[in-house]
Amino acid sequence: MRPSDVPDVKYARSGDVAIAYQLVGEGPPDLALVSTWFSHVEARWDIPAFAHYLRRLASFSRVISFDKRGIGLSDPVSLDRLPLLEEWMTDVGTVIDAVGVERAVVMGAGEGSMMAALFAATHPDRVSALVLANATARPAWAPDNPSGVRPEVVEAIVESVDRSWGDGTTVAATNPTVADDDHAIQEWGRFLRLAASPSVAAAVIRMIFELDVRAVLPTIRVPTLVVSRRDAMFSAESGRVVAGLIPGAEFVEVPGVDYGLAIGDVDSVVDEVEAFVTGTRPTHDVDRVLATVLFTDIVGSTERATQLGDRRWAELLAEHHRVVQTEFDRHRGRVVRIEGDGTLSTFDGPARAVRCAMAIRKALSPLGVEIRAGLHTGEVELAETGVEGIAVHIGARIAALAGPGEVLVSRTLKDLVAGSGLEFQDRGTHELRGVPDTWQIFQVQS
Repeated sequence: MRPSDVPDVKYARSGDVAIAYQLVGEGPPDLALVSTWFSHVEARWDIPAFAHYLRRLASFSRVISFDKRGIGLSDPVSLDRLPLLEEWMTDVGTVIDAVGVERAVVMGAGEGSMMAALFAATHPDRVSALVLANATARPAWAPDNPSGVRPEVVEAIVESVDRSWGDGTTVAATNPTVADDDHAIQEWGRFLRLAASPSVAAAVIRMIFELDVRAVLPTIRVPTLVVSRRDAMFSAESGRVVAGLIPGAEFVEVPGVDYGLAIGDVDSVVDEVEAFVTGTRPTHDVDRVLATVLFTDIVGSTERATQLGDRRWAELLAEHHRVVQTEFDRHRGRVVRIEGDGTLSTFDGPARAVRCAMAIRKALSPLGVEIRAGLHTGEVELAETGVEGIAVHIGARIAALAGPGEVLVSRTLKDLVAGSGLEFQDRGTHELRGVPDTWQIFQVQS
């Protein structure tokens, strides 16, 4: 559900083109956010992690953000003549002029960093500082740019976008921490469908991989921060190249594997931005606790829904929700999410969490509903959007390994329930996508 405090959409005029923008937070300073190319200033508020990202930026600035021409709520453009980078760059000036701002911090995210850098180099009188996050100066590989994406991979990306745009494939491929989270993939898939059509997306992505702003970067004369996640699609090495070409730029590397700044550990990036922009590093009143996370989902839900039809499937889902809620209450679980065919909950005791998963499996069996489940115990962050942290990602990936009727747990959890009477079968060690090291996984025995 969209938050009630979503800011209004306004429009600025750049010649005959209307540019959609929003304001959130209070300055000074003013921060003009040049997002990754695909955006939708309204739909992003439907994604809790994106709303958190925007509110974090707005906690220390007035955020001015917009949809580029041809994208989201801004006026469309012709596929046979996409705007030049310099034409897209004028959208930044158009929007800050409409707001009445003389100078702003300009922040470019991902491939939007190229547009932000060009604006800062061209209009230094309008830019008080420049922030480039997960930045690249040339997305494509070249002999003198070995960290870029190779030509065959670019073609595969364009083909995939043209074929499967909006189903979440692109998000899953570039953001490992949500790759196995069906709910998140559905949210981001809808966001991308609203941001652009498949043909527009493929054309823009092909154009992005033809850009190279390395010659522009040495001309930037404003204070600059480059902050990069270590293992994102445009890796820390890409960020170092960018920072090395900008006179006096500060470079910071933070942990992370996700390309989207509104995915994964949002605060580690925004903390660096806040410290650079305000001169003060934030302190967080973060509620971190040890908890056991439990993920469940219905096996073969798509096929079952097709077999039953919409009405009967909705009735079966409602009964599923009632059963799992009853078992969560009985085992002192805290419900984070019960949506569609999946659930996420936390427990203050790992044995209770395992027994809850087993009880749900048993209670659903008479309905002909088979589930799979994954559990892990670790430190989680209790946030407005539910729970966050690496322990949540580990739990989701363990659940993805489970087969029909299986309840899988991490070695960490197994070691904590010694003496509980629960029995386990070793399922070997596994690499969990987006999670360091290998993990020993166990199956709970009935």
